[in-house]
Amino acid sequence: MSFEKVLVANRGEIACRVLESARSLGYRTVAVFSEPDAGARHVQLADEAVCIGPATAAESYLNVPALLDACRRSGADAVHPGYGFLSENADFAAACAEAGVTFIGPPAEAIRLMGSKRLSKIAMQKAGVPCVPGYQGEDQSDDTLIKEAEAVGLPLMIKASAGGGGRGMRVVTEPQQIPAQLKSARQEAKSSFGNDELILERAVINPRHVEIQVFGDHHGNVIHLGERDCSVQRRHQKVVEEAPSPVVDEDLRRRMGEAAVNAAKACDYVGAGPVEFLLGADGEFYFLEMNTRLQVEHPVTELVTGQDLVAWQLRVAAGEPLPLTQEQVRLTGHAMEVRLYAEDPAQGYLPQTGPVLSWRPASGEGVRIDHGLVDGAEVGSHYDPMLAKIIAFGASRDEARRRLIRAVEDTVLMGLDDNRRFLAAILRHPEFAAGDATTAFIDGPFADDPGLRAADTPEALWALAALLLTRIGAGDAAGRAGYRNWHSSGVGAQPLVLGQGDRERTLYLTPDGIHGGPNLTLDAVRLDAVHDDGTLIATLDGVRRRYHWLHRDGRVWLQDGGLRACFEERTHRASGGEQGPGSGQLKAPMDGAVIEVNAAAGDTVKRGQTLAVLEAMKMEHALKADCDGTVDTVTVSAGDQVKRQQLLITVTPEVVTE
Repeated sequence: MSFEKVLVANRGEIACRVLESARSLGYRTVAVFSEPDAGARHVQLADEAVCIGPATAAESYLNVPALLDACRRSGADAVHPGYGFLSENADFAAACAEAGVTFIGPPAEAIRLMGSKRLSKIAMQKAGVPCVPGYQGEDQSDDTLIKEAEAVGLPLMIKASAGGGGRGMRVVTEPQQIPAQLKSARQEAKSSFGNDELILERAVINPRHVEIQVFGDHHGNVIHLGERDCSVQRRHQKVVEEAPSPVVDEDLRRRMGEAAVNAAKACDYVGAGPVEFLLGADGEFYFLEMNTRLQVEHPVTELVTGQDLVAWQLRVAAGEPLPLTQEQVRLTGHAMEVRLYAEDPAQGYLPQTGPVLSWRPASGEGVRIDHGLVDGAEVGSHYDPMLAKIIAFGASRDEARRRLIRAVEDTVLMGLDDNRRFLAAILRHPEFAAGDATTAFIDGPFADDPGLRAADTPEALWALAALLLTRIGAGDAAGRAGYRNWHSSGVGAQPLVLGQGDRERTLYLTPDGIHGGPNLTLDAVRLDAVHDDGTLIATLDGVRRRYHWLHRDGRVWLQDGGLRACFEERTHRASGGEQGPGSGQLKAPMDGAVIEVNAAAGDTVKRGQTLAVLEAMKMEHALKADCDGTVDTVTVSAGDQVKRQQLLITVTPEVVTE
């Protein structure tokens, strides 16, 4: 089982993470990349790199023949799949074995068994692992499922057997909903996974989501490395993960750990994998699923155990025994992780596409950032919108939480919107700070938090943008030198029209300060220093503060902690901006593929009616009419690739007369 060169069949931060450990153990490394990823960080980090196809995942990162051909061409004799893509694909693991390439993961048989919620639950019941009462039989007829659903009782959880990420999952609270929800879940399961098999479970209300990290080797050894709490979720997607869980004591950890080890032994598991449980308020826990791969959240376990789990994977795949016994595993301190996404929580978590103009990950005591970003990278619509993982470690849970908040707010990402403000708001929320958040947290206690709404731009940022744009606009080097000590009490007056998205304000730089009508009078703002490293020093009401800034293509970006805003000067051009609500112009909110068009010229439509569906970043997005009216033009068809802000459909608004 020995190997010399490792090919990483993935991209982004996990590819960079695997390459780091592989190189530290002396292995030669190979990256693979799609055409738009040619300049990506993981490509730069590897010893060799092979292009495996165009942008679409099906033609590149999911293309098994292309990946095996990359192994052949580069001489790689081992493959690490990372997570996502082909990491839990039993056929890929089997194809690697057939090609004589070591698959750094569990056997294909274990992947296949645990990839079926129905079969894995049957296996867990035989192994004595606690499971939620339900139905996981072979008979998938509607009559049988309806009958079994009634027997399981309400509230009921319907799940796609081959599913994940919340797809093909439905919660039923009323008996009359059962037939329709079964049909809906079956259709989504078939569309998403090519398998419409379902299981039924009694819903556990407001549980904690706790998973146990297990590890097995080729010598029959299986141990666990403690638990991770992943209860804070949005649509069954994890948002915050931490280790250890704030509600798991030594006795519960021992019992859950034993159950997880038994689960792994039941499928002859080798390598890293989490066994996921639902933990009820009564302290009872139930098997949920087992992911047959390294988890996104593995860094928190690494920080509290002091172990490199990727290095463990490589050693186990090479035939070595586990580095530790169960008795040698020690948990120290506390670690937390959040996922940095290119998405806008204030717009229904709409994924964002665009260039990475400036990326400066936070640093400091106890801070770790796993990422695959470089300045100039283009975040497109073909892959998951997760950009990085921000992780913090501390001696206590609260120390780790404070460090993580600071790391989230100190991380600089300019060029496209992200969810940093949303993440910081979660970490500051009293219920999360107390360790009481369950899977109902985001839709419950957090539902009205300001972190879910668009932030108002402070007047100080408008003023700083005006000062900075004036300084940048000074012209040549001599002119810029003349502005070096310029501040708001300087001589002269200058009007500036600033724009921020669809908002505009006119500010006047006068000897008295900065004035912008009745809503803006900031006399005590001074721009003290502008540094080439992307920071500036400003004094506001006698307090000196540091901000991050970037000037590109006539725009200025300013970041103040978790708040970021982009401004442009519009003094010498007519006021414009994007069409507001009621314009009748339906534009693509991001790059993507049109998968459905539900309107034709001449149709009468209502505000809020879905006119088209766009697929981007592995998600579907409904594009809705912003007014009542009549469809004038439709410029796209299903299957078309579109760019952000491309006009797709125009609607002539209905004229309302009194």
